[in-house]
Amino acid sequence: MNLPPGTSPDQPVFVISVAAELAGLHAQTLRSYDRLGLVSPGRSAGGGRRYSARDIALLREVQRLSQEEGVNLAGIKRIIELEQLVDDLRTRLEEQARELLAARAAVEQTAASVHASYRRDLVPVERNQALVVWRPKPRK
Repeated sequence: MNLPPGTSPDQPVFVISVAAELAGLHAQTLRSYDRLGLVSPGRSAGGGRRYSARDIALLREVQRLSQEEGVNLAGIKRIIELEQLVDDLRTRLEEQARELLAARAAVEQTAASVHASYRRDLVPVERNQALVVWRPKPRK
């Protein structure tokens, strides 16, 4: 679908008659879907519905699920809710993965800094070896 110049897929720009035509549905069907909470279009200053390109794609998916898959509207609403939940969880997982990478990088940087500060005259000793410290007796 071609968007008007300077608009994003989430920007509500299509009036209900245009959205209905783009989605292949009747305007009254769009109103019903809005009342049922399947699609929530934006509103103009005067209260008229304004649909985004993403809303129209969702309307097409609702139509496909209903007509081709035989899913009732309650089932479609649940599918939409679950798909949104999956998208939200996927976004959250990506954010946490980025945070984890940043934390690992910070730990590696800190470890490198600590290792760089080690005294070079000390010799590491494995723990499974005995260490004997010789102290000469003071001379009288």
